[in-house]
Amino acid sequence: MSRKLLDLWVGIFVAMGLAGVLFLALKVGNISAGNFAETYPLTAKFANIGGLKVRAPVKSAGVVVGRVADIRFDAKDYEAVVTFHINESYRFPRDTFALILTAGLLGEQYIGLDPGGDEKMLQANDVITKTQSAVVLESLISQFMFNKASEGPTE
Repeated sequence: MSRKLLDLWVGIFVAMGLAGVLFLALKVGNISAGNFAETYPLTAKFANIGGLKVRAPVKSAGVVVGRVADIRFDAKDYEAVVTFHINESYRFPRDTFALILTAGLLGEQYIGLDPGGDEKMLQANDVITKTQSAVVLESLISQFMFNKASEGPTE
């Protein structure tokens, strides 16, 4: 093989390697899931969001229907305010529950929407009032430990 042909093949493999690293970085960063469909924003307040992050999925019945757009702290109510964008093709009733769920036992957190039975649908910029905060494993463990300690010694 000539030197030029060898350099060409090395360049091709290096370019393919860089493209692979870029692809993986976009997948891990959840940036490759670009959503160019029309969306409408909804807001919900939670007492504790756990490890919820911006760009986390919003799911209903296991299907991704949107993404978390913004998370901020309301200093007046001492709650986290989460804004998420829902795909325009999915409509939910006004009495929909918003829950912070965990994928697997210790996986990534996401918002789950559990639709109610109201005939009126949520509109853009509506606030979901029925929410369930994230289950924090440390709180459960400490609660269990304090309950066991308060029982006293067993005979």
